[in-house]
Amino acid sequence: MKTDRRSLLKAGLGLGLFPAANLLAVPDPYSRAGGRIMVGCAAYSFRNQFRYMKGKENSRFSSDKPEMTMTGFIEYCAKHGVAGAELTSYFFPPGVQVADLAECRKVAHINGVAVSGTAVGNNFSHPAGAPERAEQMEYVKEWIDHAAILGAPHIRVFAGKHPKGVSEEDAERNAIGALEEAGEYAASKGIFLGIENHDSITTADRLLRIVRAVKNPFVGVNLDSGNFMADDVYAEIEESAPYAVNVQLKTEIKVGKTKEPADMDRVIGILKDSGYAGYAVLEYEEEADPYEHVPPLLEKLQSLCS
Repeated sequence: MKTDRRSLLKAGLGLGLFPAANLLAVPDPYSRAGGRIMVGCAAYSFRNQFRYMKGKENSRFSSDKPEMTMTGFIEYCAKHGVAGAELTSYFFPPGVQVADLAECRKVAHINGVAVSGTAVGNNFSHPAGAPERAEQMEYVKEWIDHAAILGAPHIRVFAGKHPKGVSEEDAERNAIGALEEAGEYAASKGIFLGIENHDSITTADRLLRIVRAVKNPFVGVNLDSGNFMADDVYAEIEESAPYAVNVQLKTEIKVGKTKEPADMDRVIGILKDSGYAGYAVLEYEEEADPYEHVPPLLEKLQSLCS
């Protein structure tokens, strides 16, 4: 009888083994049924319109446009028929409280929008035993708890930049160890961690090497279409898609060190062909006015994903 991630996970849930996710894992693509892709939007798309950024006043906040709040962003998603709202952690007010998170969940539910996930800006490349490692782990675990309150099934995480004096190989090993610890805690809450191709991870080869080494079905890929750096970015996307637990879509891709417009039709086609099921989240990074440019992009994605 063939055993895959899905059957292993169901067996683990039935036996009360939820926290011991590493016992259930296999380093293979996810087995999926259906392949439904739902459109989401990331709060990061409106990064200059939030008053706060990572616990401080946002220096890029532009008062010539309406201020965006997190509940306001959820309502924006509802008005534009978006299935999922990704509530980037950076833009919550300093010292976010349980009541703030619960209010977001309430507003999302009554407006028929799912909180598709959140995102943190961690660095897991510090050595085990370093105070920075402990600080980053506490930060990520805190947001795992926050995600549970939000009803968010997924958190975008980073392996991080190499600290000074840490080799590329050691940084990768450090990230794998940290992701194993954080992933076990996330699994105990039913939260997925998606490692993004970000910072030092610019190829599918390195991204998947880390994911496979962690061997936890609750630790997968947060596939960012705009962050690969290769001659054939679409091949990198195709290789990563079977391991994705979330997808973030950019309007541009990197070819070498230059940028060019992304072929959204092609990206969505790759996701469909891979059998990906879940959210395709628009993360608008261009400097143009998001209030003008995000709506037509969402409309196009909804057409492509239907």
